[in-house]
Amino acid sequence: MKTPLGLLPFVLLLTAGCVPLLRADAPAVPAETALALLKKTSAAFAASWESPSLPVAEARKATSEGQHPIAVIVGCSDSRTPPEILFRKNLGRLFVVRTAGNVVDNVALGSIEYAVEHLGVRLVIVLGHTGCGAVKATVAGGHVPPHIASIVRKIRPAVQEARKEKGNLLDNSIQANALRVADTIRHDSAIPKDLSGLKVVPAIYEIKTGKVTWLE
Repeated sequence: MKTPLGLLPFVLLLTAGCVPLLRADAPAVPAETALALLKKTSAAFAASWESPSLPVAEARKATSEGQHPIAVIVGCSDSRTPPEILFRKNLGRLFVVRTAGNVVDNVALGSIEYAVEHLGVRLVIVLGHTGCGAVKATVAGGHVPPHIASIVRKIRPAVQEARKEKGNLLDNSIQANALRVADTIRHDSAIPKDLSGLKVVPAIYEIKTGKVTWLE
């Protein structure tokens, strides 16, 4: 039976939505190679007075038909921590997931899963930062609005761990939070267990200096 012409666009839309996502056959870039590169570029950022000019027009053209990021960056929404600038990377090079407090939920984990399984990314960096407002709010305690409370609940276990340690509570909480989020990603059931070479690295970005401390 023929499909009425008036229904054809609707049918095409439905069938297009049913196309399965294809799993990447091979890593885009090995984790160790990507990590070494990002360590180098983040150090260059910290030592520089200005950000380099990147050829965005060329990058737009090169990525118009697809993307091949070398790493996932799970970072904080803080306006002072844009990964593309901190790591000196152009369009299409970083797959970025940003939430307040660099926490992950099902949506964030689904984004990571997509990059790992379907784009071939093998490096995931969890990038906390000094002076994180979400972690500060968790340390301070007290009443917060409902949606912020959902963020605080995810960070609270890290703060509880940090209270057992000596030193600055906020700094220790920020580090503990990055470590916990990295561990959550490593053990997430949605990430295929048969993928080889996947590396999840927690790190802390220093707001004042621009330096990244790697917590490997």
